[in-house]
Amino acid sequence: MAEQETQDAIQLLTEDHRKVEQLFEQFEKADGSSQKEEIARRICTELKVHAMLEEEIFYPALRGKISEDDLDEAYVEHDGAKLLINDIEAGGADEEFYDAKVKVLQEQIEHHVKEEEKEQDNIFSQARKADVDLEALGEQMAARKAELMERAQSGGLPPAETSTMETI
Repeated sequence: MAEQETQDAIQLLTEDHRKVEQLFEQFEKADGSSQKEEIARRICTELKVHAMLEEEIFYPALRGKISEDDLDEAYVEHDGAKLLINDIEAGGADEEFYDAKVKVLQEQIEHHVKEEEKEQDNIFSQARKADVDLEALGEQMAARKAELMERAQSGGLPPAETSTMETI
């Protein structure tokens, strides 16, 4: 049996970032409400799974090993995105402000990605310097991602739950 190539946690998360960026580009070019709605739903699913991976596995493994302020901000940024995700999923592409909500979500995600992987001393670079087994985290995250994506395909994921903000 051939040994399966493993990804470390940061590689997995970075791939997720690129995939969502491509989906946002597709949304901008899409014609018609049904095509936009289908792409927006894919974006929402990808982001919900990604946030769950970070919040359940990645961020807890980094707690106490990288900047607490950066981690706290990441959780709050996730929650802001989750509120929009839930609103987008509850609506339809023919509703007023639908495109604007997807655009604002895109801007929030671009900001979050910048802080995770592009700014100086970003979360990913701090994680690489920390005493964390990124390979083991990557395996754990890949297994959880497969489980969540299967769930999304078979019956859908529940609405995203916030951890730092109250919903009304």
